[in-house]
Amino acid sequence: MALPDRLSLRKLLTVPYVLLVLALAGVIGVISYRAGRDAVDNLSGQLLTETVNRIAQAVDRHVAGSAAVLEAAFPQGVPAPESLVDNLGALRTRFWLATSVHRDPNNYAYYGDRQGRFFGLWRYSESEAELRLRPQGSGPRDIYRFTGIDGVLQAPAAEGRIFDPRERPWFRAAQGSTAQTWTSIYIDFKTSELVATRARRVNSRTGDFEGVVATDLSLKQVNAFLTRLALSTNGLAMVVEADGNLIGVSRGPHLRTDANGSNARLNAAESSDPLVSATYRAVRGLVGSTSALQPHTGVFQAADGSAVQVGYARLQDAAGLDWLIMVAVPRHDFLHQVEENFLHTAILAALAALAAVLIGLAVLSTVTRELANLAEAARHVGEGLPGTPLRTNRRDELGDLARSFTEMQQRLMTDQLTGLSNRTAVMRRIEERILQQRRRGDPRPFVVMFADLNRFKLINDRYGHDVGDEVLRELSQRLSDGVRANDMVARYAGDEFVILLESVEHRRDADAVRLHLEESLRRPLAALGADAMPDTATGATFGVAVYPDDGQDVDALLKAADADMYRRKPIG
Repeated sequence: MALPDRLSLRKLLTVPYVLLVLALAGVIGVISYRAGRDAVDNLSGQLLTETVNRIAQAVDRHVAGSAAVLEAAFPQGVPAPESLVDNLGALRTRFWLATSVHRDPNNYAYYGDRQGRFFGLWRYSESEAELRLRPQGSGPRDIYRFTGIDGVLQAPAAEGRIFDPRERPWFRAAQGSTAQTWTSIYIDFKTSELVATRARRVNSRTGDFEGVVATDLSLKQVNAFLTRLALSTNGLAMVVEADGNLIGVSRGPHLRTDANGSNARLNAAESSDPLVSATYRAVRGLVGSTSALQPHTGVFQAADGSAVQVGYARLQDAAGLDWLIMVAVPRHDFLHQVEENFLHTAILAALAALAAVLIGLAVLSTVTRELANLAEAARHVGEGLPGTPLRTNRRDELGDLARSFTEMQQRLMTDQLTGLSNRTAVMRRIEERILQQRRRGDPRPFVVMFADLNRFKLINDRYGHDVGDEVLRELSQRLSDGVRANDMVARYAGDEFVILLESVEHRRDADAVRLHLEESLRRPLAALGADAMPDTATGATFGVAVYPDDGQDVDALLKAADADMYRRKPIG
């Protein structure tokens, strides 16, 4: 007897459909998992790249200021003084201004010459400083405390040990170089923090080598930034020198204790954290095939056989800096939600098949529609496109995944402090606007404006970064209120903003908007309240670039607007 003949009518009408629903549920589960996995793979690569970029920008801002310190202390072309005592006033002024450029972390600038003479200025605070002087090239240095740039020098105290600048690594490193150079990173015995020194030779009036000017850079903020970085549960970020010595790491120590109990440099390859050592070895192998000056991503296997996704880049400068930035996240951290959703979907599909064929078919139809939307959203995210936000009222795992994609899209395109669009979003919008202009042949131009806040550093220094953040939010709201609904305001970087005016009739319309925004930003700041002082009135300087007159692509328009902004920037 054939199998259909042996089945009851109820079984004959239900079993094939139940099996079909289960089979379809399995297929849908596989599609869901693969779509989610592919989307997460693409998104995780972007997130790793973005995180590496954030670290690179933060580290670059931290170390780049040291070049300005050297230039302020000893501008290019200024010859070495023949006598430190005769030039004491000028040296004090220049070095005070130099240590004011980036007082945290560059609070110490100093100069030593080939005769063993030394001049150094250490800033304790905004007003308190210490002058270290060895005018004759022999004996210990004299230490003078003083207050203010022209403050009277207190009675000197002789240093307990003999300090000869000619024997110091920074003097030897810069002596044979015509450009600025970095010394090896060392551990400050007082603070137990890592310190690097940037130095440059100073010539005599005849062009011969005479001395070296240098500044110390504490690297504690690099490690603090990595520790505060938002990563996944098992992820890590670190910055190392080319030889693997750790500069900072988001978890665990970056120094070790040697046999005599003192601190010593810790090499990433010798870290007790398996992921730290494995990440360093993997990235060293990956960097071997590329310069990695721009962020790259890759995958390697951890000791337990699990896959780890990694982003990395090399940070270099003309002074010889050569550091590696690495961000590693176990692949499971990215995929665990997709795996959980896959399991939940399979369970719900099985229950639906057992409950009723019709309900199962309805659920299948709904799931298919939702998965199609998720796959489309995954494709947009994977290709780096903003996409259309997913609209869903579902409260199950599919809804969670849809909202997760929407939130990820939003985070990629939104500045977290101000709520404005971020740099990536506005650059893509300008690109889209250029393509739109070319396709439509619209004769009306559009405008890109570049804005830089005035005296914002003064507000940060005087009131603190929390108040500075409130000021940024307040001014961001004014910018948004000052343009049309279809225009775009974005935070470009720090206290810089970019505004896209969708269309204007003439250049004078852009100037009118610029004047309106400048007037809006000059109004008193509510964030400062009654504590506001006249010199903290902020405002901003705007630069204007009109497409297509001032540029045919995004970079050209931004450069034109930036140049126009600097032409308008008030002096002083």
